[in-house]
Amino acid sequence: MEVIKFLEQAVVIQIVFIMLGGWLCVMLAQRFIPAIAEKISGRYRFYILGTVPVLRLLIIILAVWLIISRIIEPNFENLIALLGAIGIALGFAFKDYLSSLIAGIVTLYEMPYRIGDWITVAGAYGEVRTIGMRAVSIITPDDTTVLVPHQKLWNELLFNANDGDRNLQCVIDFYLHPHHDAVKAKAILQDVGLTSPFLQVQRPVRVMVLEKPWATHYRLKAYPVDPRDQFTFTSDLTVRGKAALVQGGMHFATAPVPFGGDAWPH
Repeated sequence: MEVIKFLEQAVVIQIVFIMLGGWLCVMLAQRFIPAIAEKISGRYRFYILGTVPVLRLLIIILAVWLIISRIIEPNFENLIALLGAIGIALGFAFKDYLSSLIAGIVTLYEMPYRIGDWITVAGAYGEVRTIGMRAVSIITPDDTTVLVPHQKLWNELLFNANDGDRNLQCVIDFYLHPHHDAVKAKAILQDVGLTSPFLQVQRPVRVMVLEKPWATHYRLKAYPVDPRDQFTFTSDLTVRGKAALVQGGMHFATAPVPFGGDAWPH
């Protein structure tokens, strides 16, 4: 049984005209719809611009269907074979999409992140705003929306800073010259943390000390009242911490620069 028709000259000409007509319609849509949208202000402009890719897809689908109907014999067996081939092609094309959908279902069950959580995934850090079936939408500190497919759950490390709770720990680093009074420096940073107007007083304030070859590393750990205040909170602790340490006679260390290799200055 022949699946493909014998292409007569008239059919070839029709296919050529369909391709040219589809290309012309796509070009007109991409040219005139944005021009119309530029004359409209407000959010409706973005709605009109959003119709361009949808219209382009519909035109391509219609053109492909018209071409196939002129090439394939229109009977039941050929239709089944065509749909099977299309199904296989779509399966390969949308395997990542289906993987994200399955991961989205797993997300609803395991809840690795919730709306309001601050997460780091695929190199992006921000607050979870919406959780769709395919992707999670986060807002970064730069007020940028990032869509991360749930598929990243399979092969990416996910860091959740507050895990459904309002407690989000902030860490501020200070590096002091090794020759100083460590007990005094620790007490100064403890007081800085306890006197912040953004501090969540129900959570502890801790100062961790780690000695390095070129400096003494202090880590001030505290919790803001609201996770959204974390950047204001860390800025406040950084500015007041530096000022308090300088006032206490402390000197900050500078990271050494290697001389052409692994040799460090002494």
